[in-house]
Amino acid sequence: MCCSLNKKESLSSSSSSSSSPPPPPSPSVKPLPSTTVTTREILAESEQPEIQEKLPEPEEELTIDDQDSNVTCLLDPIEKQHSTRKCLVLDLDETLIHSSFKTVAGADFIVPVEIEGHYHNVFVLKRPGVDDFMKRMGELYEIVIFTASLSKYADPVLDKFDLHKVVNHRLFRESCHSYKGTYIKDLSRLGRDLKSVIILDNTPASYSFHPSNAVPVSTWFNDQHDSELIDLIPFLEDLAKVDDVVDVLDISF
Repeated sequence: MCCSLNKKESLSSSSSSSSSPPPPPSPSVKPLPSTTVTTREILAESEQPEIQEKLPEPEEELTIDDQDSNVTCLLDPIEKQHSTRKCLVLDLDETLIHSSFKTVAGADFIVPVEIEGHYHNVFVLKRPGVDDFMKRMGELYEIVIFTASLSKYADPVLDKFDLHKVVNHRLFRESCHSYKGTYIKDLSRLGRDLKSVIILDNTPASYSFHPSNAVPVSTWFNDQHDSELIDLIPFLEDLAKVDDVVDVLDISF
């Protein structure tokens, strides 16, 4: 299937931060510097100087024209069992989970991540209700996890996170467009009809090319009283039945 870009001309939302809505063998594990706070800061955004040098150099930023001339589909053709389903794209960090290199009491699981030949423990908290949310969404949608984090972090996290084995595709930082300092998730490159694509993400800049396909969600760190994912289930159950999600999301958010 041929993919074509269909970007919004205005990218003013790319400067927004968040929406405010309603083993590998374990060698010696070394702690990261005390200034390190979260895996999103280190592996998704890499803004701390002492960590930047440990991660791969970013590729030269492409212009939109350059990107247009090198368009490929990010996903394989849809499988027969999902041919009647819509595609639900889910962000990972601060949408479904929160991770930290600092010790977190009560972490749901711990994943060792390799940086520069050393393994560092990542402590992962799951957003309340996420297991039930994922189970139900897996019954209704083709599920794509699309994160701006590196695969060396996100892959082992997803191996433990996906209890019900409902994640059909995993996309990482290399599948994002780096545009003016922001990692943008270009839904037109998925190889799916945009009328049937929904993205759930806590960072509006991530979906700034396709805001009409987005269901905004608040940023989550550790609030155990949060119920946003569970509250979204009835809406997403209904959305799975409509002909064009854009028509609904345009008037809903």
